[in-house]
Amino acid sequence: MKYYIIAGEASGDMHASNLMKGLLAEDPDAVIRYWGGEKMDEVYRSARGSSGLVYDYRETAVMGYVQILSKLGTILQRARFCEDDILEFNPDVVILVDYPGFNLRIARYAHNNGYRVFYYIAPKVWAHKEYRNKQLKRYVDRLYVVFPFETEYFASKGIKYVYKGNPLLDAVDTSPQLTESREEFFAGCGIPDCPYIALLAGSRNQEIASMMPLYMRLADVLHRDRPGMRFLIAAGPKRSDKDYEKYIGRRDYVHIIHGRTYGVLRHAEAAVINSGTASLEAALIGTPQVVCYRAGLLIGLIVRIFIKIKYVSLGNLILDKLAFREILQSEFTLANVRREVERLLDDKAYVAKMKEDYAEIRSRLGGKGASRAVARSMIAELVALKDRKV
Repeated sequence: MKYYIIAGEASGDMHASNLMKGLLAEDPDAVIRYWGGEKMDEVYRSARGSSGLVYDYRETAVMGYVQILSKLGTILQRARFCEDDILEFNPDVVILVDYPGFNLRIARYAHNNGYRVFYYIAPKVWAHKEYRNKQLKRYVDRLYVVFPFETEYFASKGIKYVYKGNPLLDAVDTSPQLTESREEFFAGCGIPDCPYIALLAGSRNQEIASMMPLYMRLADVLHRDRPGMRFLIAAGPKRSDKDYEKYIGRRDYVHIIHGRTYGVLRHAEAAVINSGTASLEAALIGTPQVVCYRAGLLIGLIVRIFIKIKYVSLGNLILDKLAFREILQSEFTLANVRREVERLLDDKAYVAKMKEDYAEIRSRLGGKGASRAVARSMIAELVALKDRKV
């Protein structure tokens, strides 16, 4: 069968690449055309010896209203090209991976032109923009959700869904970075073995600009009080040293590490993480953490008005309680972050309880093999549809 897959950011590229592995394993004759990134392209090139990549997600990924407005013409042009490309490719199904601003437009177009539409990793309508549920009901044939709390929510909205567990378990547990020794990790980083704090500032310019100044002040005070402590920045996908160096300056106790995020988390004493998928990855790896986030004044006001959830971190949402602290907006101060990091370093009972909660998070996400189970479910539905037409 022919599959047209659209992912629009780094996490979507990762999850879509694992889904593609499942599709290729379950359907040996699969032909896939895709919007995504290097992970998806690596999977398909390895299987087919050629690329099916239409556009790299980095050409269209945006964040924030100002950036969206500045790139609106480009986004609309890409959408029109995508629509034409779908018609030319004529797939058996269009599979949309997260990225709702772009993908819901494509869902409408594909549905209106008679294509089967699957949506993998649902838009976070349970947090905000519930009006998108109308689009999901009208234009999406099957929604594949990845969090246990989503099943009750979408059932209450009358939206057809499938839940096969969370693919992040596979991505984390099969990573080579979780099997390398501490010695191998530090040798790969090119620095001596040392205790360190992991710093994850996000992957977008706005996130880095918001987080890094306070991260560096935190590094200064902790290094002063704990001279042996270093700080490893897990660089975002495709970010360069220059994106961070202007904030680091001459601090020789701060290091930028590329392509080893899971390793950075695994060997860290604690992690300070910009909210996002990384906080759930840290929970699955077992890293003591605090989640921090600060948006601009306008975005912060919008968040307070429209966001309907108690927590911003996926792990805390899964448990419906604070497994780890979230320091957000006006509370994101040096004093608050420093106090929490020192507790993570010194309070063994506090960390032990956090890791108990981590185990419960992992348990609620289901077992391994979610990506292939989703692929199998998709193929079964498409085959059943073809059989009904015969």
